[in-house]
Amino acid sequence: MALVGSYVGLSKLLLAVFPVFLLAWLRFGMAAVAMVGWVRRRPGEAPLSRHDRILLFFESFFGNFLFSICMLFGVGLSSALAAGVIMAAIPAAVAILSRLFLKERIVPRVAVGIACAVGGIALVSVVAHGGSDQGGSSLLGNLLLFGAVICEASYVVMGKKLTGNVSARRISALVNLWGLALVTPLGLWQAMSFDFGAVQPGSWSLLLFYSLAASMVTVWLWMTGLRQVPASSAGIFTVLLPISAAAIGVVFLGERISATQAAAFGLAIAGVLFATWPARSPA
Repeated sequence: MALVGSYVGLSKLLLAVFPVFLLAWLRFGMAAVAMVGWVRRRPGEAPLSRHDRILLFFESFFGNFLFSICMLFGVGLSSALAAGVIMAAIPAAVAILSRLFLKERIVPRVAVGIACAVGGIALVSVVAHGGSDQGGSSLLGNLLLFGAVICEASYVVMGKKLTGNVSARRISALVNLWGLALVTPLGLWQAMSFDFGAVQPGSWSLLLFYSLAASMVTVWLWMTGLRQVPASSAGIFTVLLPISAAAIGVVFLGERISATQAAAFGLAIAGVLFATWPARSPA
């Protein structure tokens, strides 16, 4: 989650060089080359069932394809700091989807956390809308970032089911290949008019980090962890995503935290703490 937050923030730099669909296509393509050895089923691993194949597609559709599009367009229209505040709603979103699809009960403290997260999102969105000429675009960016939150929460819930039958390495490779297939038509469309010769070596290096971190390392780490940790508990660790994204925005991108943004971020983090604080063991 710390790696995810870092590339959410750093994607602001890549978006100044590459258009969104081309960036996503290059990301999936580079990762596909790096993970080519992970695609095949290892000895002793069960064949993919029809249910697993369907889950792999939707895991990639929501967690790779839609998440990338919503996140990249959202950060491009908003800021890394706003992304950090809005992404703090992921644990609450995981709790809601777990209730809907896994029939887990939402305890009162989680409900308070959800309310805090929604309040933080509303506050940063209202400030962004603020009446400027670019307010509408910022509001749209925040809505797209919230869409990325829903995609990431869906990814958590579906990933838990997949890890029971498929290895973490193979999940990483297959969901990346689905993401590559989904974005290829749009990526090729933008590649036809893009000047690749104008891209500086530093941008290619950052793109390589983004590709490996987003499609290879983080997915493998996450799926490996989900084998040992319940989906509801996994939501605790998503707190590192908004913190990392906001830190990247402030430290590396020169973004400044206003008092209102700090209040929104504090409210969102309070929501995370309410939603993920360990329950007291019975005496």
